[in-house]
Amino acid sequence: MLEPVTVCPPRDSVLAFGRASHRLRALQPEHPRVYAVAAMADQGKRRWWRLADGIREGRIELMYRRHAAEMSNADIAAEVVATALIHAVVGRVMALVVSEGRAWDPGLENLWVHTDNDGGIDWAGLSDTTIRVVDGDPIGGQDGVVALPCEPALYVWLAHRCVPALTLVQEAMLRCAGLGVRRFWGLVAESIVGAATYVPALSGTSSAEGARRGQAVLAALEDRGLPVRRTCFVR
Repeated sequence: MLEPVTVCPPRDSVLAFGRASHRLRALQPEHPRVYAVAAMADQGKRRWWRLADGIREGRIELMYRRHAAEMSNADIAAEVVATALIHAVVGRVMALVVSEGRAWDPGLENLWVHTDNDGGIDWAGLSDTTIRVVDGDPIGGQDGVVALPCEPALYVWLAHRCVPALTLVQEAMLRCAGLGVRRFWGLVAESIVGAATYVPALSGTSSAEGARRGQAVLAALEDRGLPVRRTCFVR
């Protein structure tokens, strides 16, 4: 039996987001939270925490300690926690980018994280559910949708919004678990490439287009000096 999922009220301001979330939940019907995000306006706050607050409050360190206590290898525990956080920030939004060429705002102040009974991350949410699209998109002009002038602008904007959250997560993982900078950004690249590889198969969209969009986001991150490819450098 499927768990209950967020039901967005039929307001124009959330219609685009609600439809996008419905499509993302359908990618894996048995596990509808894998790629979708919730509208925080429709959620209670139990087991939810804003990513920015959680970093300041030491929640990432707590997650790591719990995983390290349960696993035989602390390095693997660090990568498990980092991967879950990276997926919350960029892996989920990449599913929408890859399949539809659209994105929500994964910014640090906009993103919330939901934990399960064991303290692991099983969902993410947004305070602002505005969808960004490229000019000419059929849903452009609707309430709750902002059109950017071209595809490169979408990728630059997405990188700009992701990087502060990812950087703070990286710093927290280095501090509490010793996870190296290059390994962390390698995990970011794996999350993006993974979405670009698997989501087209799940959504029935073009694998070539998905791969192109994934590489475009990696290029936008690389342009910011982040080591998501082996030829990148760290500023």
